[in-house]
Order: sequence, then structure tokens, then C-alpha cells
Amino acid sequence: MNMDSRAMEAVNSEQGRIWKRFKKQWMLHLFVGIGMIFLIVFSYTPMFGIIMAFKNYTISEGIIGIFTSEWVGLKHFDEFINDYQFGTIVRNTLALSLLKVLFTFPAPILLAILLNEVKNGAFKRFAQTVSYLPHFISWVVVVGISFAFLSTDIGLVNKALLRLGLIDMPLDILTNPDYFWGLAVGSAVWKEMGWWTIIFLAAITGINPSLYEAAKIDGAGRLARIRHITLPGMQGTIVVVLILTIGSILGGGLVGSNFEQAFLFGNSINNPTSEIVQTYAFKVGLKDGRFSYAAAIDLIQSVISVALIFSSNYIAKRISGSGLF
Repeated sequence: MNMDSRAMEAVNSEQGRIWKRFKKQWMLHLFVGIGMIFLIVFSYTPMFGIIMAFKNYTISEGIIGIFTSEWVGLKHFDEFINDYQFGTIVRNTLALSLLKVLFTFPAPILLAILLNEVKNGAFKRFAQTVSYLPHFISWVVVVGISFAFLSTDIGLVNKALLRLGLIDMPLDILTNPDYFWGLAVGSAVWKEMGWWTIIFLAAITGINPSLYEAAKIDGAGRLARIRHITLPGMQGTIVVVLILTIGSILGGGLVGSNFEQAFLFGNSINNPTSEIVQTYAFKVGLKDGRFSYAAAIDLIQSVISVALIFSSNYIAKRISGSGLF
């Protein structure tokens, strides 16, 4: 048998093994294929619309107009940066996102540690279920619940505070600009804390139990075990989630949707603190029909988010030795 025949036989044998493995795992390949199709259709195909940010596109030109409309370069980017609302919008977006990172991100870590210390299995399962159920509630429903509790006329909280004599006048929590950031952060903690706790509990589950037993034998107390075993064991997961959180800081993705909160809780009265980049782009894009201008705003936000992911990943790898990639 010559060299070419042996090589061909080896190739056929390898192809046979690959095909046999594929038939054995066809269900997994199907799920992956559906996910890839979803990403291509809804994540990559719309990227062609980015070109609108550099053109004077109008809806009357149709899809073809995305490519045939007048090229204006960086005109829309310059217009947004010089907009009189630019400073306020950027301030609100960054302040809201940073407050969420400071308060919403540590909350599930703390809850996961507390639940891990609970020895009563039934109570632990009940507490975990109650904490993550709000994640499945729409923000529209959350706003309705907030109205029932916090409105000045029918709100249960205001009625209770008035009857207890703690306030003389109802608090306009839903309309006062001074309360919006606290309202957004508080509702995000309530809604998303339990869901992210699942991930951190899974990280704790992966810690070797013998480490805790050895620490007990050495006389380490509960707080010492949390500090020297639990937290270091969660470090990899904490770093990854933190990087993703920082990357979505302008959109609030992992710590509660900034857009949905600002759009649903926002109104003409609290607009000075509720107007953010996403709501501004949404309004000028759909209400005013300025699709190119809105695309430029969203592109700026996306570029900054990508830069934040890479920079935070680099810093995390330098400091802790672990990162997202």
C-alpha cells in the first residue's frame, strides 16, 4: 500500500469517526444550530443598519435607502456631542449605571453567602424561590406594582406613613426627580438579586467541602471561613460577572434594564434625572423619525461598551489572574 492510499484511508477513518460522533450528538448540534441561526438573524444581520449612522437616511427610502442615501460622515455624531442635552443625558446614564453596579451587583453575592449558611433545607429553598421569582415579572408589571405602593393618592406606603404620623404630605416618589435614581436602583435590586444569586450559589457549590471541615478543625469561625474559603472560591465567577456588568454599564443589562426603567418610570416631571442615552435615542429615532441620528447615538454607546469589556477584562487578569477571555 503506497503513501497516498494510507493517507486516504486515514482521512476516511477520521471522517467516519466524526460522522459517528455527530449522529450520537445530533440533538446537541441541533440546539447549537438553532442558537447560531438566532444570533445571525437577530444580532449580526441588523449590523448592516450601522451604516445609517453615517448617512442621511429616511424611512421613505426603504431598506435600499440604507445603502443609497446621502453619505454625511460624522455629522450625526458631532450633532449629538454638541446637543444641549448631551451633558445631562450622559450624566444620568453613567450615574444610574454606576449606582446599580455599586448596589445591585454585590447584593446577589451577599444573598448567596447568606443562603449558603442556612442549614434548614426547606427554608433555604423557599427563600431562594421567593427571591428569584421577581426576575420573571415584566418591568411593566413592576411599574404597576410600584404605582400601587408609592403613588401619592392610592399608594399603600404613603397611606401607612401618613397614618403613623411620620410624614405630613404624601411623598411624590414616582414623579420627583430627586427620587428617581433611588427608585430605579431599589427596584432593580428587588427584581434581579435572586436571579443572579443562582449563579453565585452554583459557584459556592463547586467549592470542596473538605476545605470547610479542615478550617473548622483549625478553629476558624464562620466569618473566617467565608473570608478565606467562600469568597476566594467565588472569585472566578465574580470576576466574569463583574466584567460583563461593566461592559453593559451604559445599558444596565446585567443589573436591570436602564431603558425599560427610564422609559416606564420616566415622565415629564422627573425627566431631568430619568432621561438617558437609550430613551433619548428611542425618542428621536421613532418619534422624530431621525433614524440616522439614533443609529449614531447607539453606535457610540456600543463602541464604549466594547472598550469597557476589553479594558475591564485586562485589568481583572492583571489583578486577579482570571478574566472573561
